Parts: sequence; structure tokens; C-alpha cells
Amino acid sequence: MKESVENPLCLKSLNHISLVCRSVEASLDFYQNVLGFFPIRRPGSFDFDGAWLFNYGMGIHLLKSEEPDNLPKAGKNINPKDNHISFQCENMAIVERRLKEMKIDYVKSRVEEGGINVDQLFFHDPDGSMIEICNCDVLPVVPLAGDAVRIGSRTSSVNCNFHQQQIQQEPQINPQSCLSDSIHTKEDFLHCAHDFINTGLYKHND
Repeated sequence: MKESVENPLCLKSLNHISLVCRSVEASLDFYQNVLGFFPIRRPGSFDFDGAWLFNYGMGIHLLKSEEPDNLPKAGKNINPKDNHISFQCENMAIVERRLKEMKIDYVKSRVEEGGINVDQLFFHDPDGSMIEICNCDVLPVVPLAGDAVRIGSRTSSVNCNFHQQQIQQEPQINPQSCLSDSIHTKEDFLHCAHDFINTGLYKHND
């Protein structure tokens, strides 16, 4: 029988993304005062300029560019199809109002799927890296037919964690409720995955 490869590297979660920047100070200001990240300690053994930030369960690692003139300019040709980082928010109207107050150029977009509207705002950081703010959590996560095993990759490294530690039985929870929160601690996420499997929605073929 074909072996399942739902999580071949036993990954646990996203740790951080690294961004090359012209000015560490300008990028720190943006990621702190626009996106709400806070600076954290960076290894003192590094012999190059940069900064680390953290929030929403993930890190941002800033690296001072060695060729700053080659970086794209912010606000030019905002294309939603470019590479980008996406954050969910609580209120799109508030996000748009604050972007206007901060005089940050942005592009609006809307995805319509099965009567559900997903609103998106796209803008650049000081070095032209794309940021998206959305309410994508209203769109349900639906596995492709015949590919249900891939749900394992959307619900953390369940198999690896089950082999390494025992997760105590929790009261039955509707797995759909786990999708409504934009931020999960690792413990909450594992409980969500655990309940998701117990409902029978996740199928594992041994």
C-alpha cells in the first residue's frame, strides 16, 4: 500500500521570514508601527546589520542589504499577484482608514466564492515587499477531492507530534471553530488538529 507523505519533514510551524532592507531603522519603524510587531533579541554573534521582530506566532528577520540600490521602490506597481505576506485582521474598514491616515498607498481587491466575499488590501513595506491584509478566515478550507491527506499539512505536523508526545483527550469541539481565530498558540493549534482528526473529517490511509 502506498505510504502517506502528508508531512515528510515533520514540520511544526512557520518560524520566521527574512527580508532584505535598505534601512533597518525604517523597516523597524514600519513593522512595529504599521503591522504591530515588536523587536526581540538577536544573536550577538552576528557580524552584519539587522533586527528581529515577533508577533502573531511568527518572526520577521530584517537584513541590511549589501546592494540597496537594487531593491524595488515602495508604492510602485502594486500588483496583488506578486509574492506577498498575508495577515488576517478583525476589521477591514479600520485597516483601510488607518492606511489612509498613514498615507500608505494600497490596492483593494475582492474575491467572491460561493456567496462569500473576501476583502483584500495590498501595500508595500519601505523596500517594496508586498503586504496583504484580508479577512480570508471567512473562506472555509476545503481539501481537493481524493486529496484529503493534505489536510494533515494544514493542521500542523499531527503525525510527528503524536509519535513524539501523548496529547490528552479534550472535550469534543467543532473543528470549524478553530478556523475562526486569526492567531493560535501552539497548544491551541494541536488541540484543534486533534479534534479535527477525531471528528472523522481527516482520513489517514495506513
